[in-house]
Amino acid sequence: MKCSIPKGTRDFLPSEMARRNYIFDTIRDVFKAFAFEPIETPSLENLSTLMGKYGEEGDKLLFKVLNSGDFMKDVDFSADYRHVAPQICERGLRYDLTVPFARFVVQHRDQIVFPFRRYQLQPVWRADRPQKGRYREFYPCDADMIGSDSLMGELELVQMIDEVFHRLGINVTVKINNRKILAGIADIIGAPERLTDITVAIDKLDKIGLEAVREELRERGLSEAQVSALDPVFALDGDAKQKLESLRSLFADSATGLLGVDECSTLFDMITAAQPRCTVELDLTLARGLNYYTGAIFEVKANDVAMGSICGGGRYDNLTGIFGLPGVSGVGISFGADRIYDVLTELDRFPATLEQSARVLFINFGTTEQAYCIRWATELRRRGIPTLIYPEAAKPKKQMEYANRRGVAYVVFVGDQELADGTLTLKDMATGQQLTLPAQEAIDRLS
Repeated sequence: MKCSIPKGTRDFLPSEMARRNYIFDTIRDVFKAFAFEPIETPSLENLSTLMGKYGEEGDKLLFKVLNSGDFMKDVDFSADYRHVAPQICERGLRYDLTVPFARFVVQHRDQIVFPFRRYQLQPVWRADRPQKGRYREFYPCDADMIGSDSLMGELELVQMIDEVFHRLGINVTVKINNRKILAGIADIIGAPERLTDITVAIDKLDKIGLEAVREELRERGLSEAQVSALDPVFALDGDAKQKLESLRSLFADSATGLLGVDECSTLFDMITAAQPRCTVELDLTLARGLNYYTGAIFEVKANDVAMGSICGGGRYDNLTGIFGLPGVSGVGISFGADRIYDVLTELDRFPATLEQSARVLFINFGTTEQAYCIRWATELRRRGIPTLIYPEAAKPKKQMEYANRRGVAYVVFVGDQELADGTLTLKDMATGQQLTLPAQEAIDRLS
């Protein structure tokens, strides 16, 4: 049979895993610095947990898992698919980490301390069309704070974004909007009941352009007058403060819109005081098409690479209410490790030493020499130095070629003279220099 894997999934070679772990470790260290705690949830969730949480588009992209056993015998296949699906699929692969997190909070509410700050690095699955930067299986790195409606949560997310991408050496722009502002826009054009339609369409602005967004809004039932009424919003110019002041005038009759302006104004004042190194801007076309967002929303773009969003998130006020715990506000972000990987690869920003999975290789000249090598290799490993002994007494040329292919930093030679003198001969593979030292001194130097 021909070996293959499903489209939109990937194998990862050791060198790729070293780079991925560099990303994961960097993000994890920043999460820890802000006192977030780790959790994990199952890959499979009940479909009742997942369905209806991601909007019309999201529900279409859920991977549904067939029930096991003889589940087909009582199914009425003459019914509509929406009625058949629950009978044959009770579970699905998680679409993101946020909805399972809300379920987790409700289920374990007596075992966690509010405000609860969690981070989670696990794969998710979406039945999307694979393309550059978009996979069917990918690894978000999430951090959420739940149990407080303070805008300090939003500020800390921006600070974590700033710190992560500063450490990774990626110049980014953080785009911020507020779903209450989008609700205000729906109010002023006389279509408050069409908020979801408006946000789903506006969220595609970067991908399909303004005219295509206008056409989609018409197709979703907005009148020509309502579509035209959005033009002043798209045309707003200036910095965040200027845009918010203009919106304040436009939202004179929208209490929800004014509340969104107030929240954004306060948040941008806090961000200014924090002095981030990255660019932060107000983007009124940012919508993020997930239905559960209720307040601030975020999206991060790399400045030097043509790539979609590499990080995003927002405020959700009552996601836990769906699972029986109403009135608990949360805010969170998700770093897209796979897209970050692609950005770092294109920019050539991965540290050169990442692929040195073995730092030292002992050349094997035979049984007696091997016994001597085992003693000192053990000492290096106990000191945390990744160390190899070549497994058999092959030709030295073959062993040296292996060292080169593994990216080994130092090769150690043990021959008759080294055995007699109690020494080790070290070769620096980068410079080609060789040095013979007493064994303990050589081990200290390698450490």
